[in-house]
Amino acid sequence: MYAGKTLVVATRHRKESVIVPALETSLGVRCSVPEDLDTDLLGTFSGEVERLDDPLATARKKCLLALEAHPADLVVASEGSFGPHPELPLLPVDEELLLFLDPRLGIEIVEVERSLETNFGSARVERWSDLEEFARRALFPSHALILKGPDGMLLKGISDAETLRDAFSRMGAGKEPLTVETDMRAHVNPSRMRVIRKAAERLAERIATPCPSCTRPGFGVTEALRGLPCTSCGIPTRSVRGLLHRCAGCGHFKEYPRPDGRRTEDPMHCDWCNP
Repeated sequence: MYAGKTLVVATRHRKESVIVPALETSLGVRCSVPEDLDTDLLGTFSGEVERLDDPLATARKKCLLALEAHPADLVVASEGSFGPHPELPLLPVDEELLLFLDPRLGIEIVEVERSLETNFGSARVERWSDLEEFARRALFPSHALILKGPDGMLLKGISDAETLRDAFSRMGAGKEPLTVETDMRAHVNPSRMRVIRKAAERLAERIATPCPSCTRPGFGVTEALRGLPCTSCGIPTRSVRGLLHRCAGCGHFKEYPRPDGRRTEDPMHCDWCNP
């Protein structure tokens, strides 16, 4: 239903390189990117601008900014979040949310991709050797770094050793600790860009999936259903047993089994067998 429609991608950091191919191929839309769209007004990873809203609300604001700058039939925006994994708190997770809006029909479709394949991290460093070690773990120089010094000094997008050493020296290396962070902007973080690509592919597939009842686009997963029975005792565990697909329009829903085909859970994950 969207073949030939115009779709604007609300991005400043070249996310269109992975979003556009997925949407144009699956939907037949014509994509464009507004020039000089300042999405940093809604928050920055480096902390100069605090993100005041949750990821979904922020993505909606990006969509509205893009439509104001570049009127189109459709719009898509993404917003990333980084922090400890909800179930594995010692591991960082990259969560990429993509939002598709059809303003004319009032359709909003959201897809989220989570991945442990992220270099997200930060450290306080005093010696060059400490900074070198952090850079190695952070996949530098293919992934850029941010260096923060005293009195608000900050340099983003550092992607070569010479620039990193020069910044380390100019910010007073050895006099007081500096803060080094991974630069999580998509255009300087290939790991993040790969997660966005996966999210875009899933979003395109979902937009192209009509509701079996009313044909509205976007029929897809809205909830993970827990209660996979234990192999030993048969009592429902907290593991996912299936996925609920629902239409945001008419409310039609259908439960599907786990994609991996598992029908029971190992007793080690059962609160009764392994309390």
